[in-house]
Amino acid sequence: MVANNVVTDCCPQCGGSLPPTGGDHLICEYCGSSLIRLSTGKRAEAQSWGVRLRTVSCIDHQGVGGEAFRLLIPADWTFQGGVQWLMNNPGLPAVIAFRAQNPQGAEAFEAFPNLPFYWTNNPMLTMTFPVGSLYYGNEVRPPGPALQVLREIVIPRFRSQMPDLQVVQEEHLPTLAAEMQASSPVAPTQLASADGARVRIRYQEGQGTVEEDVYGVVEVSQQPGPMIMGGVQHIFWMADYLFSFRALAGHLDRLSDVFTGMVRSFQLNPGWYSRHSQVSQTMIQNQIQQIHHVGQVSRMISQTSDQISDMVMDSYNERQRTLDRLSDQFSQAIRGVDEYHDPLGGQNVELPGGYRQAWANGLGEYIVTDDVGFNPNVGSTMNWEPMERQ
Repeated sequence: MVANNVVTDCCPQCGGSLPPTGGDHLICEYCGSSLIRLSTGKRAEAQSWGVRLRTVSCIDHQGVGGEAFRLLIPADWTFQGGVQWLMNNPGLPAVIAFRAQNPQGAEAFEAFPNLPFYWTNNPMLTMTFPVGSLYYGNEVRPPGPALQVLREIVIPRFRSQMPDLQVVQEEHLPTLAAEMQASSPVAPTQLASADGARVRIRYQEGQGTVEEDVYGVVEVSQQPGPMIMGGVQHIFWMADYLFSFRALAGHLDRLSDVFTGMVRSFQLNPGWYSRHSQVSQTMIQNQIQQIHHVGQVSRMISQTSDQISDMVMDSYNERQRTLDRLSDQFSQAIRGVDEYHDPLGGQNVELPGGYRQAWANGLGEYIVTDDVGFNPNVGSTMNWEPMERQ
């Protein structure tokens, strides 16, 4: 772009204006993308920028060990969080929560821990376990639709400290709920339902106004039980797939492709998922209600097999497919993602879409660019290999 005879570049991710100077590497002030100048020997006004991504591998240091999951984030973003073993719920002994954030701005992608709940129509039980108490590690509370749960439980629980918070937009996601109907992991019953939603909030942080899209799904299952005066229902439900995208007010919509690329890249490690499921099954079988010392996990693991059962793998694959479907709901205007084959890693990866070329360096880092003449090996000590679009 040329304005008043001054060359101005645009960020290839969000389209924001870049300063005419600043060297061969900078961070976009609008979306936080890590950009490198494409040194192709062209005239300055014809030069462009490429986006650099890196792989984050999260290791489970508390529980069963090994890599729990991995995902791609902009190369200069920070990552905090991971796996936390709470051990107070046999059906959910560990939760995943993390934040990937632009250290120089407000942009962030955050995953919140799942919230398990329990409810029943048995008055004797609700007298013993009132609303807000724990029943086998599940918070006692009646279920509600996803929009209500996001507004009244999730957002107040994770964003109550934000000043001047207001809800500015709501969206029901019925398609997501229907697709998840058959894969609810809350309880082993066919009487399962699911509901999805998105709520946009706005609040003050520092000297600026921030907007944040909070996504979530409510999964409900019912287990009938005998009762002297009639039937009783045990309702196990969960606020699941809780995560958010945030940016400065007015910038959130055009960053949807950045966030979509991160969500689409999220991959649970099947070996870790299997060991986690085995711990859960062992706890349920032994009717363990409270375990306060995570050190007991290793003894439980030693009693189980390292082989991944068909049931566990089916559950893993279905939940991964659900994550993929979920990412398609973020925005109707996104560029989406493209799948490439990484010749150094020997695997396929999904990168932000709409670019003409991609490169990998074998260290879990990638570059996407529109300049087919760009070669990142020029002036670099790393070995970059071109990637083929699948």
